[in-house]
Order: sequence, then C-alpha cells, then structure tokens
Amino acid sequence: MAVLDDVDSKLIDILRRDGRTSNIELARELGVSEGTVRRRFRALLDEEVVRVVAVTDASKLGRRTSALVGLRVAPAFVESVADELAEMEEVHYSAVTTGAFDVFCRVSFGSALELSDFLRNRVGSIPGVRSTETFINLSIKKNSVG
Repeated sequence: MAVLDDVDSKLIDILRRDGRTSNIELARELGVSEGTVRRRFRALLDEEVVRVVAVTDASKLGRRTSALVGLRVAPAFVESVADELAEMEEVHYSAVTTGAFDVFCRVSFGSALELSDFLRNRVGSIPGVRSTETFINLSIKKNSVG
C-alpha cells in the first residue's frame, strides 16, 4: 500500500476538482517542478492509487431515469449476482454490501418503462436474487468515482 505525502495528497485533490488541470498549473499550485508532477502522477497511476476515467452525465446521454437498486440475495449467490450485474451496460456500480441488502447497483435508463423491464426480466432472472427494492433518483447532487 502506498503512503501518500502532502504533495501526493494535494495533487489528487486538485485533480479531483478538475482532472484536466495541466502539469504546469499543478506544478505552480503545488510549488514543485513540472517533472515532479509528471513523476508523482505516473507513480500514483503505476501503484493504482488513482486511475483516469471519464464520468458521464447519463441524463445528457438520453438516460433520464436513474436509480439505486438494493438486492436481497441467497448467500451462496451474492458474489455471482454482483459480478453478473457488473457486466451489464446499464449498471454503473455494483457492490456487495452489509445491512438490509446484500448487493447494491446504480443504473440508468431512457425511461421508467426500460427500468421496469430491466428489473423484471433481467435482474429477476438472475439465479439467487430473492427480492429487490428500487430507489429512483429525483436529483443527483454529486456524481463522481472513487
């Protein structure tokens, strides 16, 4: 596990706010050379402390219905259900959890009808799924990864 110093932590914080910040701007804000920024960022990538991803706004891609789905799953199937959900294009997040639900996933669709079809025909047919509870997002206040 990597131990982050103050420069690494600040570098990550700046990039979280704006992942397109140039190395020159990063160096200026951190008070280090551009070469140091490049080396530090490369090390963070190599050690898998950070990864570069594009976070999309599903509503701008025509997916106006988004939801969180909690699944109650037979114990022997928890991992396989979470893995199967993770392979589906509409699923943006799939996790094994504690509490009232065994698995949570985040999904988005063009309509409530598409969500309904997904729940009944796709999720409902996964072996081990006992029940689901769906929480439709009314508004999203933060959409990030990590």
